[in-house]
Amino acid sequence: MGDIAVKLTPSDRGRFEIYLDGEKIFDRFEDAEEYPSYQKVNELKMVVAERVFDVEDEMMAGNN
Repeated sequence: MGDIAVKLTPSDRGRFEIYLDGEKIFDRFEDAEEYPSYQKVNELKMVVAERVFDVEDEMMAGNN
């Protein structure tokens, strides 16, 4: 299996953005300037998990 990497990069003025494969999936300033709620965190985790499963499926299909 391949590796999955997560990188957190400090920024200014309290920015908190989450990108997945170059696509912004969360931006604190676009979401009422709040940090994600527990429900939103779970939604973001599901988005990331689905993308990881897609990559794993592609890798497995490439090995056959």
